[in-house]
Amino acid sequence: MVATATFPGLKSPFLCSSTNLSSFNSCSSFLSTKLPLNQRSLSFFPCIHAELDQNTVVAISVGVASVAFGLGIPIFYETQIDSAAKRENTQPCFPCTGSGAQKCRFCFGTGSVTVDLGGDEKEVSKCINCDGLGSLTCTTCQGSGIQPRYLDRREFKDDD
Repeated sequence: MVATATFPGLKSPFLCSSTNLSSFNSCSSFLSTKLPLNQRSLSFFPCIHAELDQNTVVAISVGVASVAFGLGIPIFYETQIDSAAKRENTQPCFPCTGSGAQKCRFCFGTGSVTVDLGGDEKEVSKCINCDGLGSLTCTTCQGSGIQPRYLDRREFKDDD
């Protein structure tokens, strides 16, 4: 004899009940085959019946995968930042080749700008971009000459 548990306020088509004998019999037969002989009649666990179509299973799977993937990305970045901080960086900066300075783009490193006024007249003036130095501090390495790691690069702040 299988003991039946009654849930007076709980009515659901997904739970076995004593009024629905066909589903109850399938639940009890399921329990009797899976439980040892001495535990079959001691307790009753309600069987949950739910028909899940393929779209529901896919939606649940995508939801679980999204949560797992969403948690995995920040954890991955944190571990990469921690390991990068522990490593020594000696790679020379690519744009300035390790010098810490870049050639001025206005005067091409000469420090002066020549303006053709026409009629064989030319005016030479000091470059306003580099103040006549011919070079500027490298914006990639900030003058250190060491290539920054991907996650260590400078942050651009909003002007707001």
